[in-house]
Amino acid sequence: MVAVLLTVLFLAVLQLGLALHVRNTLLASAAEGARYAANADREPEDGEAVARHLIRSALADSFADRVTSGRETVGGILTVYVQVEADMPLVGLLGPSRGIQVRGHAMDEAP
Repeated sequence: MVAVLLTVLFLAVLQLGLALHVRNTLLASAAEGARYAANADREPEDGEAVARHLIRSALADSFADRVTSGRETVGGILTVYVQVEADMPLVGLLGPSRGIQVRGHAMDEAP
């Protein structure tokens, strides 16, 4: 009985670690895509492509399906954003749709 409890507890901690890894990877990819797109000779779509590539190289391809980008003004400063929406992994890499949403920002260098 104790072995079953310890196994369930171990699997729950393992799943929590996987969910945090997915979130941190998506956030880092979105931020890196925004920084790339913020360069003077780049467009937001370039950052979106970089974020997709980083996500696909680190996680399953399905996590890179809903990546968007654009420009917005934050505090009077023009910024570039890359937003990623993905399933929150609850059992392995499977989970409910639109479970996690992360967004990376960078100050736009374009004139």
